[in-house]
This record gives sequence, structure tokens and C-alpha cells, in this order.
Amino acid sequence: MDIIETNRLKIDEIDDEIAKLYNQRMQLVKGIAEEKNKSGKSIADGGRERDIILRVTKEVDTDKMVFTKQLFNTVLDTSKAYQSRFVHSSCDVTDKIKTVLVEGAKDFPAYATVACQGVLGSYSSIAADKLFELSDVTFVKDFESVFNAVEKGLCEYGILPIENSTVGSVNAVYDLMKKHNFYIVKGVKLSVKHSLLAKKGADIKKLTEVYSHEQGILQCSEFIKTLGDVKVNVVANTAVAAKLVADSGRTDIAAISAAECADLYGLNVLEANVQDSDNNYTRFICISKNLQIFRGANKISLMINLPHEAGSLNKLLSKFTALGLNLTKLESRPLKKSDFEFLFYFDFEADIKNTEVLNLIAELDNRTRQFTFVGAYCEI
Repeated sequence: MDIIETNRLKIDEIDDEIAKLYNQRMQLVKGIAEEKNKSGKSIADGGRERDIILRVTKEVDTDKMVFTKQLFNTVLDTSKAYQSRFVHSSCDVTDKIKTVLVEGAKDFPAYATVACQGVLGSYSSIAADKLFELSDVTFVKDFESVFNAVEKGLCEYGILPIENSTVGSVNAVYDLMKKHNFYIVKGVKLSVKHSLLAKKGADIKKLTEVYSHEQGILQCSEFIKTLGDVKVNVVANTAVAAKLVADSGRTDIAAISAAECADLYGLNVLEANVQDSDNNYTRFICISKNLQIFRGANKISLMINLPHEAGSLNKLLSKFTALGLNLTKLESRPLKKSDFEFLFYFDFEADIKNTEVLNLIAELDNRTRQFTFVGAYCEI
């Protein structure tokens, strides 16, 4: 038997012993958790954790200290995750969530007043039609006006694009999320198919200008190159672009917009499906002023400000890993007037009624610099 096989057999024996000791450790952890639950103590104990790391790393060779620290950080993370099954932590956020949950699961409303950016035919309004059977839409000039309409109670809900499969996140919306109070109550993934629209009599070979929203232009960049030397103009919304072309009286300009806008504004489709990717989707969120959790909620969104220090993000991610939670989105946005400070936006799949998940939310709220619970919802 060679050295590799011999050492592997010894490692197997050590691993078996580690597993037995780990099981014993977790049994003791359970007892501690049950006592903490009786006394109302928090699961996390930073001082105790530091003492453990310092003690165990002193017992190993210098070249293995960092690895030992990483190992025991994992042990402590899984220990806290296991404790969360037996301890009911709380904070203002989880108290509010529990109050909503006690009221019982409700179906998403069929009718509502809704704020959308742009004009009739915008993708936001198309998303509203997907979310609601009937909606009374108020069109506003920009994304911030959507937040304002909801915050001020002018509309019950607001629709906002948050991410595109081709060009990524809608950064303007993420930046606004930092300054407004709202909750996500539902999401929808919309297949976005752009068309080139112009007035009757227009010739695609004689176009001098093209109008669209910045996202529409980015999503159709390769097609736009085929138009030759045309001027590209950014406007507030793809539907605004269609309306502008319709009202212009010109046949040398065109809009990149939804095909639905052709009928709405009396335009012709010069070319359909001009997006660079056939797999072009935009995620939209539906926001509310008040916390609402509707039937089928299986996704949770959070915003967290982490300190600018080594390992802070990794420590946070380990909490999700220890609970087996699947992160589906991680977005960072810089904080103004703060060097190297970032606000992190998380989407993850979870049941908001799960005690371990509620404990995680309470821990994050109690132990991070800035924490915002954005919502628990489903996406269609």
C-alpha cells in the first residue's frame, strides 16, 4: 500500500472521530439553545466566539492557524444555524412580519391603483397587466415618481424594472431603493421583445434617428449598428419614444419599443424582434407602502450595509450557507459620502414562516450596521 492510500485510511479514521465529536457538540449546543430560549438570550455571542477561535488556533502549528480559524468559523456558523431551530429571536422587523402572518395568507388582489413610469404601452404597464386582472394605472415621469406615488398613498402599488437578462441590473432603481420606504409584494419576469416602429411611409434605409429608453438601446445595440449612421436618442421610456415618433410628423425617425405600441400610436412595425438576444427578460417588482405577504411567497429580499473590513461579506454569506438557503441575487451599490462603503441587496429563496429564517432576519437586524427587510413575495 502506497503512502497516499495509507494516509487516506488514517484520515478516514480521523474524519469518523470528528463526525462523532461534532454530533456530541451539537447535542450540547441544543441544550444551550433551549436554555437561551427560556431566558430570551440571543443566539450569537461574539465574545464567546472570539475566545473559542483564539483558544483552538493556539493549539496548532503556525502555518495551519488560518485554516483552523476557517474551520471553526464554519463550526460556529452551523452551530448557530442549529440553535435557531430552538430559539425564537425577535426584533421590530420580525414582530411586524409575525403580525402580518397571524392575519393569515391572502390572495394577491385582482384590482388595484398602480403607478407606472412612462406612458401607455410601456413595459411597466404591460407588467402591471400581467400582475393584476384589472389595474387603474397612473403614469408618472420617472422611477422616483413611482416610489413617491406609493409612499404618499396616491397609488396602492408601483411597478418598477429591476433587472434585465441581457444588460443586467437597473441601477437607477437600486439607487432609489436606498432612500425610499417600501416593500416588495410580488414580482414578474416579462419576456421583452422590442420592435422598430415608425410612421406609415417610413423606409428603414432612410432613417436618421432612433429613440428609445437607455435599457432598450443597450438591449438592441447590435441591431442598431445595422442601421448605419443614425443618431441614437435616449428618452424616459420605450413607449414615450413611440409616442414621440407618432407625434413628430416625420418619417425619418423610429422608436425601439414594444410591438403593442404600434396599434396604440398608429405606427408601423418596420422590423420585429430587434433585441440582441431572443432570451431577453426583464424582472419587475411590485411595491407597496405597507408590509403585505401574499399566498405563495417563496422569495425574500433584504438590504444590508456591511463594514469595510476583511471577511465581512463572507461572514454574512456563511449564515445563508449554514441554513441551506439559495441566494438568487447579490447586488452591491456604493453609499454616497462614504469611502468604500457599500449597501448589499440580497434575494434568496425561503419560506418567511420558517423559524430559522425569522431568526436569521432578527440576527441581521440586531447585529448589522444598517438593515432593511424589503419583502417576502413570489415571482411569476
